[in-house]
Amino acid sequence: MIAQDATSTAPASPDVEADATAAAPPTRTPPVLRKRRRAWDEAPRWQIYVPLGIYLLFTLIPFYWILLFAVRPAGSTSLLPWPMTTAHFEKVWNERSFAVFFQNSLLIGLATLVLTTVVALAGGYALARFDFRIKKGFMLALLCSQFVPGALLLVPLFQIFANLSMINSLGSVILAETVFQLPLSMILISGFIRNVPYSLEEAAWVDGCSRFSAFRIVVLPLLRPGLVAVGSFAFVHSWNHFLFALMFLSSQEKQTIPVGLNTLMGADSVDLGALAAGGVIAALPVVIVFAFIQKWLVTGFSAGAVKG
Repeated sequence: MIAQDATSTAPASPDVEADATAAAPPTRTPPVLRKRRRAWDEAPRWQIYVPLGIYLLFTLIPFYWILLFAVRPAGSTSLLPWPMTTAHFEKVWNERSFAVFFQNSLLIGLATLVLTTVVALAGGYALARFDFRIKKGFMLALLCSQFVPGALLLVPLFQIFANLSMINSLGSVILAETVFQLPLSMILISGFIRNVPYSLEEAAWVDGCSRFSAFRIVVLPLLRPGLVAVGSFAFVHSWNHFLFALMFLSSQEKQTIPVGLNTLMGADSVDLGALAAGGVIAALPVVIVFAFIQKWLVTGFSAGAVKG
C-alpha cells in the first residue's frame, strides 16, 4: 500500500508536461485584431501635424505683426523687421510714461496675487475640511458670482471707495481685483485640498502637531501646483484688466499699462509703431511668467482632476 501511494503521488514525467503545454491554447492576440486596432487608433502623423501647424501659424501671425510694427522704422512697408530700430520703445518708455505705468501694473499684480492666494487658501481649506449648514448655499453663491460682470458693480464700488477716500489710489484697484478673483480661486483651492488625504493631517495630529502646524507641514507643500495656478491667474487678470484702473485712477502717475495703451490712440490718428511697442511691453512679462511656471500649471490642472 505504501508503495502504491508513493507511485500515485510521484511527479508527472517531462513528456506529459510537454504535451500539456503544447495542448494549452495560445494567449496572444491574433495578428488580425492587432492590425485592426492600429488602423483605427493610430492616425498618420500628417493628420496631427498639419492641423497643429495651421493653428500655430494662425496664432503667431498677430504676434509677428505687432513685433514687426514695433521694431520697424516709421513709414517703412517692409514685411521683414530689417533694419530694426528701438525708437518706438524709447518713445513709449520715456515720453509716454510707460515706465511709471509698468511699475504701477507690477505693484497691482503682485499685491493681487498675494492677497488672492492667502485669502483663497484660508477659505478653500474651510470649504474642504469643515461641514456647516450653509456650505452648499455658499458654494452656489460663489459660482453664481462668476456670472456678474464687473461693469455692473462699478457705481457701488466707486461710492464705497469714495467714502473710504481711496479714489485715485492703487489700493482701490488691488481690493477690487482681489474681490473679483476670490470666488473662483476659493473653489479651485478647495478642490486641490480635497485631493490631499485627510489621514495625513490626522497622523500629524497624533504626532503632536496643531491643526495649523499640520496644514503648514503636510498639506501646504502638496498644494504648490494649485497655488501657482491660482496665483498666475490672479496676476494675469489684474495685469490686463482695463476697467477698474480707468474708473478708480484719475491721475497719470497712477495709471496702468492697459490705460496707457488707450492713451496712444488719438481721435484723428494712431501711432502704430508706439502702440505696437506698448503692446510688446505689456505682453512680455506675461509670456515670461508662463514660460517659467508652465510645468507647475500642467501639474496643477492634472491635480485638480485626479482624486488623491
